[in-house]
This record gives sequence, C-alpha cells and structure tokens, in this order.
Amino acid sequence: MTIDEKSVRRISKFLSLVLRHQPDKIGIQLDAAGWVEVEVLLEALRQIGQKISRDMLEHVVRTNDKQRFTIDESGQRIRATQGHSVEVELGYEPADPPAILIHGTPETVVSAIRESGLQKMKRHHVHLHCDSSTASAVGARRGQPVLLKVKAQEMAKEGFLFYVTANQVWLTDHVPPRFIEFPDD
Repeated sequence: MTIDEKSVRRISKFLSLVLRHQPDKIGIQLDAAGWVEVEVLLEALRQIGQKISRDMLEHVVRTNDKQRFTIDESGQRIRATQGHSVEVELGYEPADPPAILIHGTPETVVSAIRESGLQKMKRHHVHLHCDSSTASAVGARRGQPVLLKVKAQEMAKEGFLFYVTANQVWLTDHVPPRFIEFPDD
C-alpha cells in the first residue's frame, strides 16, 4: 500500500480530534476506557466522506511518530494512547519515574508556569518525556520551545503519582514550580 505522508498526517490529526476530544463530531461513542470498535470508527468516517480503509488506518497507527493510537490485541478496538479532554479512564498503573523528565512548552507560557507549575489544563494529565527531542517537538507546536526539567523522582518521594503510557509518555496530575528546573535558573 502506498500512502503519501500528507494524507497520513491529515488522517492522524483527524483521529486525534475524534479519539481524544470530539468523538461526537462523527457520531461515535468511546467506552469508559476510550476504546471504540475499529469497524464502527471506519463506518462513521465513511458516513462523513472520509473513506479510510482498514489497511490505511493500521498504517497510520503503526507509523505515527508519537504512537498516539493503539489497536487492542484482538485487533477489534482502537483508542488514543493519551491526551484526552473527554472523560476516559485509561487504566494505567502507577510507575516509578526516572530522576528527571522533560516538558516542552512554548516560551510564551514560561512565566505562568513559574507561578503555578505545570497544569493539566483541559487534559487528564501533564505530559512529560524522557528525551529532549520529543519534548522540544511538543513545545514547538505553539511557538519557540523551552525545555523544563522536572524532578520526577523527588515528586514521587513526596507522594505524587506518575503513569507511563505504551509510547513512553509520562503522566502526572500537576507539577508544582519547586520541582521544575527552568533553563535560566
């Protein structure tokens, strides 16, 4: 199967929208853990003129650079890995984080983060990464990226919970400013 990268990006963005934020946009319902039947998703997409084959969907899931989606072991259900603004319970177990995790953010919001820390905003969790390149790409989506180092192990010792997704995104509810190392500190 040949599929151009522009189409892959377009499909990935649309899947992010419906599987993370607006399933009702195409008339689907996610279950409590964020899953929807693959065939239900494909039919709903066809109904709005988005003719995506099963092979194309699997290609998008498999090649997505951030591994935003997962298909269950049976191959029958799909969900977004993290980043939901709709109510879902992803079922991740608490995990021991590395000493330092990184958060990429636009330069324009650093002063607010200094005041109140990292907030989950409309999402379920704050997203953190082990590597600078991924964090930088996330921060660059809305402007000049700034990389913040989060003292994750110190947080865990004080009782903060961390979860890790299958695509190695670390999740937590909030990062107070005292656990953040800013680049100019």
